[in-house]
Amino acid sequence: MERILVVGVTGAGKSTLARTLGVRLGLSYTEMDALHFTGPDWATNDNLSEDVARLVAEPRWVVDSLGHPEVRDLLWDRADTVLWLDYPRRVVMPRVLRRSLRRTVRREVLFGGNRETWAGWLSREHPARWAWSQHRGRRREIGGRVRDPRFAPLQTLRFARPRDTADWLASL
Repeated sequence: MERILVVGVTGAGKSTLARTLGVRLGLSYTEMDALHFTGPDWATNDNLSEDVARLVAEPRWVVDSLGHPEVRDLLWDRADTVLWLDYPRRVVMPRVLRRSLRRTVRREVLFGGNRETWAGWLSREHPARWAWSQHRGRRREIGGRVRDPRFAPLQTLRFARPRDTADWLASL
């Protein structure tokens, strides 16, 4: 486990696990949303592909994302391990709602200096709506990648419950 992708639906705990693994295994950790959203008003990184290519050229890393479509194959081609947090909606939705509420109330600064706002709760792009609407499709996409012969050499661990993930992490 030198180049790890932590994948799953929004709210599964990808960033938390990836950050923990980075510390525990001495890997550089990259939060993909922080690399993708680089400025005010959720401006995106025009150099994302180049930045990710530099990142995956390094010998040891952990990234908390399936990857944005334009960099997905770069990440998957270079990873040696995929940790799939395959949790049901009943697990992720309360997490997303609590996280978004906390971020909104505390006005936490996020990627590129952005914040979640009360008005943002009405947007189709709000994390809670995104988590709900993308859940089935994201699980299907990850499942397809895991079964894809191109990625057969990857060590893939699929966790169906947070407890399974915690037990595995404790065993490291």
